[in-house]
Amino acid sequence: MHSPRWVTQFGDAARHAERYRHGRVFVAGDAAHIHFPAGGQGLNLGVQDAVNLGWKLAAAVRGRAPEGLLDSYESERYPVAARVLHNTRAQTALSRPGPHTDALRDMVASFLDTDEVRRRLASMITALDIRYETGGAHPSTGYRVPDADLRVGDADTRVHVLLRTGRSILLCHKWIPDIAGWEDRVDVVETHDRAGIRSATGSGGVSTPAAVLVRPDGYVAWAGDGPGDGGLTEALTRWFGPAA
Repeated sequence: MHSPRWVTQFGDAARHAERYRHGRVFVAGDAAHIHFPAGGQGLNLGVQDAVNLGWKLAAAVRGRAPEGLLDSYESERYPVAARVLHNTRAQTALSRPGPHTDALRDMVASFLDTDEVRRRLASMITALDIRYETGGAHPSTGYRVPDADLRVGDADTRVHVLLRTGRSILLCHKWIPDIAGWEDRVDVVETHDRAGIRSATGSGGVSTPAAVLVRPDGYVAWAGDGPGDGGLTEALTRWFGPAA
């Protein structure tokens, strides 16, 4: 073998920064964590670091960041990276040669014949089962909102198209909560397609909420089914600051 056209080198080192923030300095992506590239998880991990941090930095620059918002970057993203390092170490162990590892691989492969095991591993490696502690009682809070088809007015759109503005959105069906004082930071979107506001991957068989507050990074900060469901004011204040 000689004259290669392309050479890629990687190792199985697993390293994790002790902190993601030191004063005004933040680390993200490969500056915060490196690991064996099993499953291609590094790209998702780094991009989600950036998206999680980006809208919080923007709020701080504009003087609208509530207390603790920038610190939530580390508290939310650190455990996600730690889990990726953990599962890539396991995949590294499964790739080693030898009869003992061969036997282990055979056993793991047999477990993958089970639907529940496949779903759990797929959700973990694709990072679709991440749940942040965003507060709120609804079981869909903290999960990523799915990129569902929506009908807004006379136009068809998708959830993630609405998020391209970099602002938070309040998706509503039939019930439009009062968010007076936060309209400058949150866009209210009334959709006529209730099926469009589906539960996020990982939250299980949860009924579709009537209203969903989605952070700029695509994660559900609050959800409710009617005026009796409280917590919206608290969620708005926690993530976007006090009412104007």
